[in-house]
Amino acid sequence: MAEHADVPPETGPGAPRQATAAHAGAPLETGPGTPGSAGWTGGPQARSDTGAPGGGPGPDGEMPRGAVSAPPTAGGVGAADVRAMQAALDEARRAVGHGDVPVGAVVVVDGQVVAARHNEREATGDPTAHAELLALRDAAAVVGSWRLTGATLVATLEPCPMCAGAAVAARVSRVVFGAADPKAGACGSLYNLCADPRLNHEMPVEAGVLAEEATELLVGFFADRRSG
Repeated sequence: MAEHADVPPETGPGAPRQATAAHAGAPLETGPGTPGSAGWTGGPQARSDTGAPGGGPGPDGEMPRGAVSAPPTAGGVGAADVRAMQAALDEARRAVGHGDVPVGAVVVVDGQVVAARHNEREATGDPTAHAELLALRDAAAVVGSWRLTGATLVATLEPCPMCAGAAVAARVSRVVFGAADPKAGACGSLYNLCADPRLNHEMPVEAGVLAEEATELLVGFFADRRSG
């Protein structure tokens, strides 16, 4: 586990922050909120974030979150989504500095990135410190309400049940993700909490935005851990 000293000052435990200077205020009007891939259930080319096809234990013996290049959604993804995902990928790369799995997330409100975070579980010892959850917390602080109606959550990896559930609880209007997660994905792979009529909120999901870049980042991270 990386020492906390490796964490940039603005990303220490319990330190919510807004989007980084490079991302704050970026014009990112999202595309139309069409249902898109809400029913997508993964594909045959499943690849874990350890680099092993189909998944498998990570170098620490823990079953990893997987990554698969999801097919891009037709009709609902625009150039703004790509720019938002690029910002999320920038955040994901920051996680590597303190030994965390490189997953990043941003929240877009009214075309602006209002929060950008990356995984901090290893840095903080907090099992809930996933990028998506941290970004949602920061976004709520920025807008002054837990209701994030009209917001888009953009994540480099398909949100897990915890993070998808948080998106539902926050009343997020739309979710966009890059690499699908056949081991823990809850936005179409294993479950689809975003489109479950039994819950009190549903939202469209757009999959596969810059999926190859997101997958390469994860695979490279675990390859470096094995070789190190």
